[in-house]
Order: sequence, then structure tokens, then C-alpha cells
Amino acid sequence: MTGFLCIVTETLPAGLLPQISQGLDISAALAGQMVSAYALGSLLAAIPLTIATRSWSRRKVLLTSILGFLLFNSITALSSHYLLTLFARFGAGMAAGLAWSLLAGYARRMVLPRQQGKAMALAMVGTPIALSLGVPLGTWLGTLLGWRATFWVMSALTLGLVGWVLAKVPDYPGQASHEHLPLRRVLTTPGVRPVLAVVITWMLAHNILYTYIAPFVERAGLGERVDVVLLAFGLTALLGIWITGRLVDHYLRRAVLASLLLFGVIALLLGVAGTQPLVVGVAVLFWGLSFGGAATLLQTALADSAGSGADVALSMNVVAWNGAIAGAGVMGGLLLEYAGAQVFPWAVAALLGIALLIAWNARSHGFRPGERDHGAAAQTVH
Repeated sequence: MTGFLCIVTETLPAGLLPQISQGLDISAALAGQMVSAYALGSLLAAIPLTIATRSWSRRKVLLTSILGFLLFNSITALSSHYLLTLFARFGAGMAAGLAWSLLAGYARRMVLPRQQGKAMALAMVGTPIALSLGVPLGTWLGTLLGWRATFWVMSALTLGLVGWVLAKVPDYPGQASHEHLPLRRVLTTPGVRPVLAVVITWMLAHNILYTYIAPFVERAGLGERVDVVLLAFGLTALLGIWITGRLVDHYLRRAVLASLLLFGVIALLLGVAGTQPLVVGVAVLFWGLSFGGAATLLQTALADSAGSGADVALSMNVVAWNGAIAGAGVMGGLLLEYAGAQVFPWAVAALLGIALLIAWNARSHGFRPGERDHGAAAQTVH
């Protein structure tokens, strides 16, 4: 549920760019920076907040991040000023940065090492549910009642989540001070940097297209059906995470390479025939399938590579992931303003080619073939 709130809060403006633009009297490109501000908050806050709170009990950290969503989504719903809205989005991103640094490690600690991949897939199911149901429903609700109403709904869901966490979620102690690994040591652990590089390039590619999906599908005459497009994407992303849950512990490397290759083929198809509604519809379905398991695959590879430094490494993942989202918001905005949405697929394909090359070469560390090393994975369970 926390992952669901993170994703819906993050991506909701993508489906409501026209309404937000009109409501705040700004351009669609400026409205897209609401996604960038959120990502920037996560990027800047994830590592320092994770380091500052790694001695805290895990449930205390989780509740702190959830209450951040309550505060900043409420401010977003109330704000009529663009700069205040951006500030609120930045604050919500900080809360998300802390949450994402915590969630994967939290899930891994609840189960035996051999079950960690499946546990992460299950814990991350909020992401495709958010994409398949939350964002399309939010887009529909925003169209019906106004975009501010969607942020009030998010605040109401957050209140319910606080009670659920207090009632049901088991607590775990933070790390003792003697267990803390320096940031530099975690970053230089073999395998960590290649995985982070794939995170950056893959998420840049994904978010250039996803953030500006409304103007892109408008070329195919689907401008009034953005909610349906997002629903189709999310449903196949849900299927993708189910498939990933069955593969991640045995075929992590193959799953990463196959996902990148499939998305690359889709990008080329959209570049050639992106004005055809049927082609766009089919491409979106397979795009969702390729993306659904990305978080599980990349975080599993990163945590396994980092060993006992997994919490800090996962905070680096938040920085890389959200840095890519922020960069995609800016890059996509510039491409949209100066070249048009038709260039998106070619930029996406180029980035995916780089990601595929890095993942292919990270055979010894990062994306190793065969089954996961459960002995190394056990180091992340304190």
C-alpha cells in the first residue's frame, strides 16, 4: 500500500497535465515538472534520510514517510500557486525517497533468504496496481471532479494506511552503529555501480515516454483515452510482476535482458508507426509487460550485490531511480517543446541500447547468471 501511494502520488500529474495546466495557468511542459520536483525530492533526500534513520526501528521510519505523504498531498490539493505546488511535490518526493529506501529491505527481513525475491515481488505489487488502477482511476476522477480531488483522495488513503501499519505491520530494529558501512564502501562494492547504471538508463527511457504519454498518444488520436491507455499499461505491468516473482530467484539475469530487449523493440515499433492507434495499443501492452518486474529485478540484484550494505545501496537506488525520473521530466519537456513527441521513441531506444550493453557486460557482478546466491542474500537479514 505504501508503494501504491508512492507511485500514484508520483505519476498522477502525467494523466492530468491538461487539467493541471489549466488550473494553475501554466503550460503542459511546466505542469510536467510536478513529476520532476517529486523525483528531485526523492533524489536529494533518500541517502541522507536513510543514513540518519538507519538506527531507528523500521516501523517508525515507515510511519514517518507515510505521514509525509499526508502532509504534502494535502498541501498540493490546497495550493493555487505553482511554486507552492512544486514545494509540496518536492516534500512528497522526500517522503517517497525514505519509503523506497526502506520497503525492499523490510520485505527481505520478513522471510528466509531463498524467499526474498518472491517477497520483494509481492511487496512491490503496489506499483503495478497503482499503474493499472490507481493512476487511471485518478485520471478519470480528476477529469470528472477536478485534479485537486485526486490529491484529497490520496490523503484519505494515507490516513487509513497509518492505522493499518500500527495494527498489522511487524517492527524490526534498525542497524547498530557498528554495522554501519560507509557510503563509499557500499558504492564501490562489485556489482553495485553496474546495477545503478542500468537503473538510470532504463528509467530515463521509461519515464520520457510515461511522463508525456498524453501528448504522445494524441498523435494516434488517443488524446481523449489516456486513462484507457494507462489502464492497459498497468494491467500488463501487473502480469509482468507476477511473471517476475516466479523467475527472479532462478533467472534474474535473463529476465533483465529480456525486459530491456522487449522494451527496445517496442520503442522502435513506436518510432516507425507511432501514429497508428492499433500499433500504439499493442505496444503499450507489451511495454507494461516489460516494465512490471523492473523494480523487483533491479532491487534484488542491487541488494544481493551490496550484501550487508543493502539498505544504503537501496537508498542509492532511490537516488538513481528518481534522478532518472527528474531527468526524464526535463529531457522529455525539452524534446516536446523543440522537436515534438514523435522523437520520444528514438531517444528511448538509444537509452535502452546503453542499458542492455551494461547489463550484458555485468555478468560477473551485478547481473550474474543462474540462481541467486542465497548465502550472500542472507547477509541482508539482520
